[in-house]
Amino acid sequence: MIETASVALATFFATVGPLDVAMIFAALTARQNPAARLRMALRGTLTAAAILLVFALFGETLLSLLGISLAALRTAGGILLLLIGIELVFARTSGATSTTEDETREAEGRADISIFPLATPLIAGPGTMGAAILLMANAEGDINRQLTVLASMLAVLLFTLACLVTASQLQKLLGRIGTHVVNRVFGVLLSALAVQFIFDGISESGVIG
Repeated sequence: MIETASVALATFFATVGPLDVAMIFAALTARQNPAARLRMALRGTLTAAAILLVFALFGETLLSLLGISLAALRTAGGILLLLIGIELVFARTSGATSTTEDETREAEGRADISIFPLATPLIAGPGTMGAAILLMANAEGDINRQLTVLASMLAVLLFTLACLVTASQLQKLLGRIGTHVVNRVFGVLLSALAVQFIFDGISESGVIG
């Protein structure tokens, strides 16, 4: 159970990127008053939680209906998480864990960013959705492990909310360099975990005897 929680916490922390989300949130809401920022942070986090819960609880069922096997899910999910891990290590972005340039420009013109881009794609992005499905699939048949995955996801979302509420202070405390250091550490861990998912998926597929 401790191993499941550790893996889930590290994975969700790396794919959500609470510190990065907080920095972007601080920049996009610089002109908003504290009450408005708090309201957007709460609404965005709750919306992201609802999205991720749907993917965690029903994502595997949807994939089954589409004829996608668990082995394929593990392999594809591992590749996606590996790409995100590489991005974190090299402090680059392709839109998998943050907004693209076009999305950022659109968000700058919005008075309320709680749904877009905060809830999605910043918090509940493609990588986080994929991670939720993959981790729940790995815990299939064990209700305690699945509850541990869900609890870990909610814990990271609560931490993300705390980061959003204190975004201005975090921005001054950590700066860009501090944020990149934390992200690089979790990027290495996520990359190793992603490779293990890929190995497991290929092994289960029967492609390699």
